[in-house]
Amino acid sequence: MNVKVLNFIKNMSYTISSNLIALVVSTLVVLIVPKLIGIEEYGYWQLYIFYSSYVGFLHFGWNDGIYLRFGGEDYENLDKKLFFSQFIELLIFQIFIGLFVWIFAIIFTDDVNRSFILQMVAIAMVLLNTRLMFLYILQATNRIKEYARITMIDRIVYIVLIILFLFLGVRDFKLLVITDLVGKFASLVLAIYSCKEIAINKLSDFYFTFKEIVTNTSVGIKLMFANIASMLIIGIVRLGIERTWDVATFGKVSLTLSISNMMMIFINAIGIIMFPILRKTNQKNLANIYTSIRDFLMIFLLGVLVFYYPLKSAMGFWLPQYAESLLYMSLVFPMFVFEGKMALLINTYLKTLRRENVMLRINLSAMFLSLLLTFISTQIFQNLDFAIVNIVVLLALRSVLAEAYLSKELNIKVTSDIFLELSLTIVFILSGWFINSWSTTLIYGAAFLIYLLIKRKDIVETTKNLKQIVKA
Repeated sequence: MNVKVLNFIKNMSYTISSNLIALVVSTLVVLIVPKLIGIEEYGYWQLYIFYSSYVGFLHFGWNDGIYLRFGGEDYENLDKKLFFSQFIELLIFQIFIGLFVWIFAIIFTDDVNRSFILQMVAIAMVLLNTRLMFLYILQATNRIKEYARITMIDRIVYIVLIILFLFLGVRDFKLLVITDLVGKFASLVLAIYSCKEIAINKLSDFYFTFKEIVTNTSVGIKLMFANIASMLIIGIVRLGIERTWDVATFGKVSLTLSISNMMMIFINAIGIIMFPILRKTNQKNLANIYTSIRDFLMIFLLGVLVFYYPLKSAMGFWLPQYAESLLYMSLVFPMFVFEGKMALLINTYLKTLRRENVMLRINLSAMFLSLLLTFISTQIFQNLDFAIVNIVVLLALRSVLAEAYLSKELNIKVTSDIFLELSLTIVFILSGWFINSWSTTLIYGAAFLIYLLIKRKDIVETTKNLKQIVKA
């Protein structure tokens, strides 16, 4: 077994450990919080999470540029004084923007709860975007162990404080928001310690790095806009639901999305490891690696859908007040199939090939289509079912467009695979929505077995390829 494979397995163990904790935390939050706090309180809490997920927009690609430019470098070879100066400049910049958002929230927001949320989002922005610089440096230089520790401490502090507050009888979403900020602050402190050679230096080592800022933002802004546009594909639909209906409905829909998003935790973990490895890989081998990973990934993702109805039934028993919204799980649960393929494979490969402009164009197209469909579903028809099904339709369309481009770039054929995956997803949605019983599991399970039979030769071939890679 070669050194690259051993390092990959070692890094995988670190990320699986940290993401297993993240998965446990997400599961506990999804199961416990909506059970104990009111529907409206849960809605406001979800609104904070929703808004804070977009604060990455406000570093304007600065961190993304660092990630792309220094991906595959060794940490020891980085110019520590340069990165120290970048850190100080980014921190000051984020504090300035944070103060602007805070003042805006106080002056222009009448709703006390929404004003509080925006003020806390301003704090979250400073913590998250500053921490992101260190996380991207650790990712780019393949220091996955330190990266995993930072993400772990965030979630551990967060869930411990949430359980403590709920145990003490606290049912105010504001304290739950503060627990999130405390977790983020703790992880920022650990990130600074992990990169102390960069973050802790003499002030005399600081110098203005305007040229470096321009270079990083010019390189990273396309990736940043691509990521923001990607988030807005779902975000616009969620915002349309919140504006057309109410915070309670927003919270209920967010719960079903949270359940689906839990699957993304492990997928994102693998993507973190793959980027610096692929940057060092000979481009002749990229196509073979892509098809090998793709086959196993899609079998896994499509296989998870078999467990939909048992999971939905358990959630309905545990959270009867959300029984109505859980009906929408059949519409949104397959979203992780398309999101997973995008996050692990397509986006990672496009970044490796430095095709951020392609990512941007595809995500922007899907985002504008999301805007159109959301307007039609929420403003013209005011149909919640239509609005929610748009999420999977948009994610599927984006995935197909992006993979069609990438398949040409890598000179591989995936058309028949895409057709099979879309067909299987349609069977799942139709059986889950119209039948909504244990028969759903039987129908989809039978369809999945047929899919495996069709793919059996590819599975055997992929297994051989992976064995050769491991032995090489």
